[in-house]
Amino acid sequence: MAVLVARQGRELQRYSQSTGGRIVVGCIPYRVRPCDGELEVLVITSQKGHGMMFPKGGWEVDESMDEAARREALEEAGVLGDTEPVLGFWHYKSRRYVDQTYEGFMFPLRVADELHQWPEMASRKRTWATVQQVMDGCPHWWMREALERLVARHAVLQSAL
Repeated sequence: MAVLVARQGRELQRYSQSTGGRIVVGCIPYRVRPCDGELEVLVITSQKGHGMMFPKGGWEVDESMDEAARREALEEAGVLGDTEPVLGFWHYKSRRYVDQTYEGFMFPLRVADELHQWPEMASRKRTWATVQQVMDGCPHWWMREALERLVARHAVLQSAL
């Protein structure tokens, strides 16, 4: 059995030339319900056990953006999958470092596998939720906007079928 360990530290982090803050990459892990074609999304709690959010973290110098998104999904939510084209790019204020503005990129990640053990399972909980539950419960405006973009993209794809 292999042991997975989350990366830690800021030595390899990328920082924005325009804001000076970290460049953060995340993903919206999702699946499509076979019974009705509706999206379900996987949300996680913060490390303090609060809130409803998507996996995200610093983009490091030795990885591509989609590799960072997949790494965060594995470390924080314990899921594997394939990323799809980026949903967008947002500037947002750090809650911890109030003078910092981060750049955040979000990708959809179609979940292929849920692991029983993952690096941050002791400090985070994961839950499958409906789009509406996340829209009502996620405190981060930019994550809700990314989810709206995923829903719109999914609707276009569904109508093409």
